[in-house]
Amino acid sequence: MDELKVPAENPVVYFEIPVEDIDRAIKFYTAVFNFSFEKQIIDHNEMALFPFRDGQRGISGALAKGGAYKPTKDGVIVYFKTPDIESTLELAVKNKGRVLYPKTSIGELGFVAEFEDSEGNRIALHQTKELKNS
Repeated sequence: MDELKVPAENPVVYFEIPVEDIDRAIKFYTAVFNFSFEKQIIDHNEMALFPFRDGQRGISGALAKGGAYKPTKDGVIVYFKTPDIESTLELAVKNKGRVLYPKTSIGELGFVAEFEDSEGNRIALHQTKELKNS
């Protein structure tokens, strides 16, 4: 059998965050990140698509409600970029989320933190390190 050759590019192209109440989840993510969503039914599942712009870096995904989707803190962790982790964590807590892992330095790569969303998922944050002018 021939070996599968995967292109040397970013391998992840899409994600789905399981939710129990899609409207509650939309309200939470809109309040915390100021995202706007497009609701759709895909393969009999309720989906709320995160914003996506062609030609921009990064991937997109959806909040997903259906029989196969179960919110958890024990699975894959999705990282959202933010310019200010402290403010994002404050908004998460204000909107019925809770901090699971406080802002922590990861050296030259910046900072990370984690919170529990309105549905019970573990969501991570990444803030790049600010470069000071010399």
